[in-house]
Amino acid sequence: MHATIDAYLDSLKTALHGSDAALVQDALADAREHLSLALQAAREKDPTADDARALAGIIESYGSPEETAAAYREVERRTAPALERPLKARSAVGRFLGVYTDPRAWGGLFYMLIASLTGVFYFSWAVTGFAVSVSFLILIIGLPVALLFLLSIRGLALLEGRLVEALLGVRMPRRPLFSNPNLRWLDRLKALAADTTTWRMLGYMVAQFVSGLVYLVLLTLVLAFTVSLLGVPLIQQLTGQGVIVMGTARYTVPLWSYPLWVLGGVLLWTIFMNVARGIGQLHGRYARWMLIA
Repeated sequence: MHATIDAYLDSLKTALHGSDAALVQDALADAREHLSLALQAAREKDPTADDARALAGIIESYGSPEETAAAYREVERRTAPALERPLKARSAVGRFLGVYTDPRAWGGLFYMLIASLTGVFYFSWAVTGFAVSVSFLILIIGLPVALLFLLSIRGLALLEGRLVEALLGVRMPRRPLFSNPNLRWLDRLKALAADTTTWRMLGYMVAQFVSGLVYLVLLTLVLAFTVSLLGVPLIQQLTGQGVIVMGTARYTVPLWSYPLWVLGGVLLWTIFMNVARGIGQLHGRYARWMLIA
């Protein structure tokens, strides 16, 4: 028998031992929300009722920690991210050349492009919101502003997690961390400020600006070189002039080298696709470390 909600959550966490950290966070958030709201409703219905007895009835209908853990594992088995599922075993050459059929590579590529945009927004929101919150702390409206800002950071972290899971195939939390609606706003602010997860999320928002910038520069440079290599034969044939310029001199590449230029462009982009796949997997692990409580 579990006398408190925290005792039930501890048992649920033990029952989920070995499961994905994001799954554990979702299960704990769901359980805390359901039990807290149900217990609050029971108190309102009968203020004289014993909390432990009321909680026992709620848990009986909700399910024991073992039953809840088994249900979440079954749901997780059926709803695991598609990109997370293992691909058929291939040789090193097969993995290198087959990168174009690997959705993780395309997901990593698209994420690098999108991160350059989301990084600017996250950074602007985090820096501006933090500065405004600190500046307004001397006023009576400063604390509500700070509360709204920290809540928005949690919301952006959840949104970023969904983006990471969709494009990179890395399991991320699908439920927001439970925040007791019955707490006074000042207590909620204290709880958010005391939670290290909030500050890790804020740090992720700031660091994402640098990550997005690096991804954009890398993507732009490789794409420019790839297009240049692929375009050498076409440009030289259309213009009738040498495509290699050194000072005032132009040098014409021989006709026999055309396939080599095209091959070089294809090889460069293939290498970058493999790099993008690796970057996507590394960023997914980094996002899990920063955004999962």
